[in-house]
Amino acid sequence: MRYLLTILTTALLTAFLCFWWLSPDRTKQITHRDVEAAQKLIDFSFEGWEIDTMLKDLNENVEDYALMHEFTLKNETPPSLLFYPLPESFRPDTLYEKNQWTIPEDVPLPLHEDELAFYTILQLASLIKNRKITATELTRLYLDRIKRYDDTLQSVITLTETLALQQAQQADKEIADGHYRGPLHGIPYGVKDLIAVEGYKTTWGSNTHKDQQIDHTATIVKKLEAAGAILIAKLTSGALARGDVWFDGQTKNPWDLTQGAQGSSAGSAAATVAGLVGFAIGTETMGSIVSPSSRCGASGLRPTYGRVSRDGIMTLSWSLDKIGPMARSAEDCALVFDVIQGYDTLDRTTVDFPFRYDGQIDLSQLSFGYAEDYFEKDTTHQALNDQTLATFRSLGASLVPVKLPDSTSLPIKALSLIMYAEAGAAFDDLTRTNLDDSMVRQDESARPNALRQSRFIPAVEYIQANRYRYQLIQKMQQLMDTVDVIVAPTRGFPPLLMTNMTGHPVVIVPNGFDAEGHPQSITIIGRLYDEATILEVAKAYQEATDIEEKHPPFFVDSE
Repeated sequence: MRYLLTILTTALLTAFLCFWWLSPDRTKQITHRDVEAAQKLIDFSFEGWEIDTMLKDLNENVEDYALMHEFTLKNETPPSLLFYPLPESFRPDTLYEKNQWTIPEDVPLPLHEDELAFYTILQLASLIKNRKITATELTRLYLDRIKRYDDTLQSVITLTETLALQQAQQADKEIADGHYRGPLHGIPYGVKDLIAVEGYKTTWGSNTHKDQQIDHTATIVKKLEAAGAILIAKLTSGALARGDVWFDGQTKNPWDLTQGAQGSSAGSAAATVAGLVGFAIGTETMGSIVSPSSRCGASGLRPTYGRVSRDGIMTLSWSLDKIGPMARSAEDCALVFDVIQGYDTLDRTTVDFPFRYDGQIDLSQLSFGYAEDYFEKDTTHQALNDQTLATFRSLGASLVPVKLPDSTSLPIKALSLIMYAEAGAAFDDLTRTNLDDSMVRQDESARPNALRQSRFIPAVEYIQANRYRYQLIQKMQQLMDTVDVIVAPTRGFPPLLMTNMTGHPVVIVPNGFDAEGHPQSITIIGRLYDEATILEVAKAYQEATDIEEKHPPFFVDSE
């Protein structure tokens, strides 16, 4: 009898221990062994007794995390901390002057209508203002080209044809009545599909959001509408602003249809260069304007952080996201930027500083730096780079070698932790619900993996990275105090990372073609909030060359 009681007691105790061990509450508890293993993820090594003293607080932290997860945060909800790129010694320009744009009077109509697709904004503006063509005719031309070519290019997610024709007809009526709004009046354009337009889907390039419709129109679209521009398409974005692969394919490089357009503003760059829109709007967090502009041969402006409102635009990183124009020339970028920049009550990071552009800069009056060490490293494109520097010299620039901050003084590469941590927070729900598993790309370079690994970035290291970012901002300001502009090769991650982290503006313009006929580019870095100078420098360079006047043969009608 005692033997049976012993067996029964042992069985009951075993069952209880198994139940306790496998119970939900037990499996959620953080143990000494858990912390020992986790230390490897944070580059730390605690003593055993130190781990034991932490366990109670660590488990309470997890309870706090679970409490937060019971609530919902929308993507557009910002953190209470705001980033400003202003260095300690920075004093902004406060002299405001309205830009006066000279629209040429003698622009002829081309022999073949399709040539209009590659005209600059001012050329098109002249034809529309002088009523040689109507906004409706131009809009139908671009719509037709999208229908003819985009199955190959894959640069458009949504065609906003009904809206475009309504806006074009309104523009024609206003112009006929003598109400001309300015150079963008009647010019068809496209926006990257991270940008909300009421009545149309805003897919963010991802199958997780491909049916999303936001009942709001972004501030930037409203500003362009007020200037009379005509929205004809929502253009492809790499899924959740990464790469050139979206939920229904890969956007192509117009110069080489076997290549992707590279970078998440892929549709904006490709459609502009292929003559499917008059200009486009892109976004950048870490290269999404720069990379596709370089790959496709577009002229792109990534403005100073805070220059253009992000209201109504998908958030990836609150302290890094920027909005800018992508066009066929630097002056086109200036025309668009003049309309979209400025303070917006719906985006508290925006500023109201002047933008004074006249397109008549004298390069001999500038302190003109060039990133000598990066030019020396870019041996693949040495001939093009040398030719570019020679062109600047021929325009009067006295090139002074400068050295950008590097890894000998700051852990610059590690600053990318900031972007990953903020993106992880912006899309916490996607990762937590495993919806990220359904995204098209799942490799190491894809957005889902970047979001997953962000969960293991400690809050302390995020703060430390921002402290080093502060130091980088001061160092960059010290450098920019010595020069007006810096020219650098576009290739190379460190300058891209640095200028995104410090918020400095850059212009990317094509500077030639490689042996395979692929466009190459040069980057011009400016002082904070001084987009005008770098745009004028880029314009001077483009007037001295004809590279931006070349167009990808597949998209040029030979009839």
